[in-house]
Amino acid sequence: MFTGEHVQKMDDKGRVIVPFKFRDELGNKVVITRGLDGCLFAFSEEVFQKLEEKLAELPFTDKKVRDFNRFFLAGVANLETDKLGRVLMPSVLRGYASLQKEVVWVGVGNRMEIWNIDEWNKQMADFTAEGSDANKKLEELAEYMAELGI
Repeated sequence: MFTGEHVQKMDDKGRVIVPFKFRDELGNKVVITRGLDGCLFAFSEEVFQKLEEKLAELPFTDKKVRDFNRFFLAGVANLETDKLGRVLMPSVLRGYASLQKEVVWVGVGNRMEIWNIDEWNKQMADFTAEGSDANKKLEELAEYMAELGI
C-alpha cells in the first residue's frame, strides 16, 4: 500500500526520482498515465494489469467507457527506473500534469499520484486552511466517507 507525500526534484530532461519508500513495493517498474484532477496516476504493474482487465470487461458500445479508455489508456507509459531510481517522465504526461522543477509523489492506497507542487498545495489548502470553510469541507468529506462505510 502506498502512503505519504514525497517531494522530488525533476531535472531538465524530465527525470525524477521515484521515492525509495515506493520503489520497495514497485521494484524497478512503474506504470504512469493521466490521472483525474490534473495529476498523474502511477501503479505497480500488477495493480495496473488488474485495472486493465476490469476496463476490458466494460461494454465498448458505451460512449463514456470509450471516452474514459481513450483518456486513461492512451497516456500509459511503462517506465523502468535507472540505477539512481529515476524515471524519465514522457513530455506529454509532464505537460498534462504541468510538472516542472518540483513534483510531489502522493501515496493513495493502491496507486500513487504525481502532482505539480503548486497544484498539490492548492488541493491541500482546501483542507488545511484556517477557518470554517476548511472545517466544513472536512466535515462533508467525513460524512460522505461514512456513507460509504468508512
